[in-house]
Amino acid sequence: MSELTKMFHGALIFVAFAVLLNWMMKRWRLGQIYDKIPGPKAYPLVGTMYTFFGKKPHEIFYVIDQRTRTYPDLHRVWTGLVPEVRISKAEYVEQVISSSKHIEKSTMYSFLHDWLGEGLLTSKGERWFQHRKLITPTFHFNILDSFCDVFEENAQEMVQHLEPHANTGTPVNVYPFIASAALDIICETAMGVKVNAQSGGEENVYVNAVYELSRLFLERLVRPWLHVNFIWNRSRFAKRYAHALSTVHGYTRQVIRDRKAALAQRSDGKPDEPPSPDGDSFGRSKKRLAFLDLLLQGNQAHNLLTDEDVREEVDTFMFEGHDTTTAGISWVLFLLALHPDVQDRVYEEIESVLGKDPSRPATMHDLNELRLLERCIKEALRLYPSVSFFGRTLSDDIELAGHHIPSGTIVGIHAYHVHRDERFFPDAETFDPDRFLPENSEQRHPYAYIPFSAGPRNCIGQKFALLEEKSVVSRVLRSFRLRSGRTRQQQTIMHELITRPRDGILLYLESRK
Repeated sequence: MSELTKMFHGALIFVAFAVLLNWMMKRWRLGQIYDKIPGPKAYPLVGTMYTFFGKKPHEIFYVIDQRTRTYPDLHRVWTGLVPEVRISKAEYVEQVISSSKHIEKSTMYSFLHDWLGEGLLTSKGERWFQHRKLITPTFHFNILDSFCDVFEENAQEMVQHLEPHANTGTPVNVYPFIASAALDIICETAMGVKVNAQSGGEENVYVNAVYELSRLFLERLVRPWLHVNFIWNRSRFAKRYAHALSTVHGYTRQVIRDRKAALAQRSDGKPDEPPSPDGDSFGRSKKRLAFLDLLLQGNQAHNLLTDEDVREEVDTFMFEGHDTTTAGISWVLFLLALHPDVQDRVYEEIESVLGKDPSRPATMHDLNELRLLERCIKEALRLYPSVSFFGRTLSDDIELAGHHIPSGTIVGIHAYHVHRDERFFPDAETFDPDRFLPENSEQRHPYAYIPFSAGPRNCIGQKFALLEEKSVVSRVLRSFRLRSGRTRQQQTIMHELITRPRDGILLYLESRK
């Protein structure tokens, strides 16, 4: 070996040692800060992730739950080499999300970038502010009113699919029925297309691709080594992910081209019925403006969004508005099935507002009058928030519970545990819709109940979600009396970004006809 080669190897070893030493010093300094915060013991490289080793997917939620109860209010974890602070006290949540300072989402959301780009869920800074301002009018009262027809039609179809399972003495898993209805609703309201997920979704490539992307996101989320892009892009999931991504993006882009062409035709005084996407078999919603149409119209005045920007926002709406409402509807039906006295009261309210004619559709005015049902939905979202945990990245240093938390720290917010604070929700595990009577909630801490987050980055679609859930749940209750096939203790939770019921929701259906 020549002297030059030896010198080169020596230099490489020195550089590698210097990099390692620098990393160790940085890790030691971080440890001095974060390890003052209570939390489970951390080990080199794996951090506190060892608590998940050997656990099945459905056990992960309960590991997090137990850890949070062991370290209430605030604790720290190490996700591999990355420190995170987790909070579950309303006062601390307010410090983090009440202002416009800490609006950047946690790094977990970067896993969605290939799918959603810089849509409203994942964007930050001035881009987020501009897009939020442009999108907000699309959730105006009058727009939501027109969406109620879509909710009603798809809820009626779902009930028709459930009818063969009524009066059989055997419980049916209602979760897949709700998921298909919610997908039909979101496709029609977001893009103005009918994908017919309830009648033929298994053969629909777009529907399947959306489900595939959701599954693969979760596969990555629970495997820390796949958080590294280099490893993820070479994993056994990468090819499937790329194929599903191509399908979803291709379809959304085609719909955008069609809707833009239709908008141009209307501007020219030509017929306003948009053409169908090339080569697909989807129906088309007539005379209704979808989220996409409204976004395109709003953009005509401001010209802030490119076609890819529009695609990212539509895909974001699809992602945020499907699984969350599916879970929300499922949990409220489960809880009403467990509490027949409350279920009877809700049914009486529905009859008092809508009358005894089961064929009468529920209007937005009707849905707004269903105040007890709304309280039931809110209480279900308290016990089972659709998004149990979400994260922010601090843009400035803050103090929490006497601990210094540096800028750049990921702060995880445990909505599931915030909602169980006995100071604000006595006997917190009990289902009690009257917690949300005005006299019982008006003095409550504003950040003690955060199923749609809170502050400037709260969920822009929360009114949409509540109306959809009220529409579907009221339609189910008008058709069936419900009884649960499981107790609360038997119905376990799967935390896959969304708080899903493990193995679905088993209900006995008794026809009201």
